[in-house]
Amino acid sequence: MERTNKLSQKIFITATILFISRMGIFIPIPGINHQEINESISQNGIINFLNVFSGGGFSTIGIFSLGIIPYINSSIITQLFVKIIPQLENLQKEEGEMGKQKITRITRYFTIVWALIQSLSISLWIKPYTFNWNYYFLIDFILTLTTGSAIIMWFSEVITEYGIGNGASLLIFQNIISNIPRSLTNYTIDYKEKNNVFILILIFALSIITIMINILIQESKRKVNIISAKQLGELTTINSQSYIPLKLNQGGVMPIVFASAAITLPKYLINSIYFNQIINFILSNNILYLTLYSVMIITFSYFYTSIILNPTDIAENLQKMGAGIPNIRPGIETTIYLKKIINKLTFIGSIFLFVIAQFPFIIFNITKINILQGLGTTSVLILVGVAIDTAKQIQTYIISKQYDNMIE
Repeated sequence: MERTNKLSQKIFITATILFISRMGIFIPIPGINHQEINESISQNGIINFLNVFSGGGFSTIGIFSLGIIPYINSSIITQLFVKIIPQLENLQKEEGEMGKQKITRITRYFTIVWALIQSLSISLWIKPYTFNWNYYFLIDFILTLTTGSAIIMWFSEVITEYGIGNGASLLIFQNIISNIPRSLTNYTIDYKEKNNVFILILIFALSIITIMINILIQESKRKVNIISAKQLGELTTINSQSYIPLKLNQGGVMPIVFASAAITLPKYLINSIYFNQIINFILSNNILYLTLYSVMIITFSYFYTSIILNPTDIAENLQKMGAGIPNIRPGIETTIYLKKIINKLTFIGSIFLFVIAQFPFIIFNITKINILQGLGTTSVLILVGVAIDTAKQIQTYIISKQYDNMIE
């Protein structure tokens, strides 16, 4: 009974915070003509891109409009700095829990700085839609959005520590889910027409296939067997339960997000007629676009995997534990062996990601049905990943409590 109460409490905390964070998006910042903004953003690709992860926050310009985006960006930047700056890398490796807390603190500072920069950019964008533009409005607007972003960051940490699942992932999950009803309004089907009924069945089947492929990508892993020095000395049978799980898609959805942003953002950030003509030419040429997009996804997949996984660190940790990979010498040979496996998995995973990202394009060319466009499949990939991770955490929590009760 106590275990059930604690789990219910965690779920209640998570649900309450998600509800509050969602409501904050619809509390508008005064002094802005929100109707004109809604009319102008329908053709703005970058705003629609950001709306997917902010739950429509850039359409409403509410106090929580920035959402979790500054925190996610800051986390990525911090992890990149940890790999580049030796002092930060030593801080994370050698100082244990204290080092992790310092890295977390640095991430929070970056979040505030990023939120300030993003708030300033949005304030300049909405200038034509304000009733009375002045420095007082500018300061008030920037402080409101930055404070809202800091609160959302705190919400995500509270969920991670006291609730169920990863706070940042669940906030993105909620924002994507909230956009689904709005996307469905773009499609109308006349059930009297047999062709339309067939299209509805086809859409349903393709959606199921998309989810299945996403689950396959999320759950696929390569098991690298390990054996302890004691087992090696005794020449015992290798225990199949002792292994290093290397995921097929180590970077998750981030390579697709980075690749999409790399193609979309320059068009809005660089104000050049010739540059925009080049971008438009690439986007209009299917072969050139698909080639460039695939190269970017593969590149970002390798980049993000290098941030998350370091074969040298894995080899060193195995050596410290007195363990190793069968038929592979400890040290440099283990590092080289792991690098080969990780590189192969990353390449295969990036190809899968490219296929998933282009699934709407493939469907449109086969059926001429404009469904799952934009970041649709990317959103599904995020939803599937977060749902699986959260379900696993709930299952792990229940099992751990059962073991505790058995011990008691």
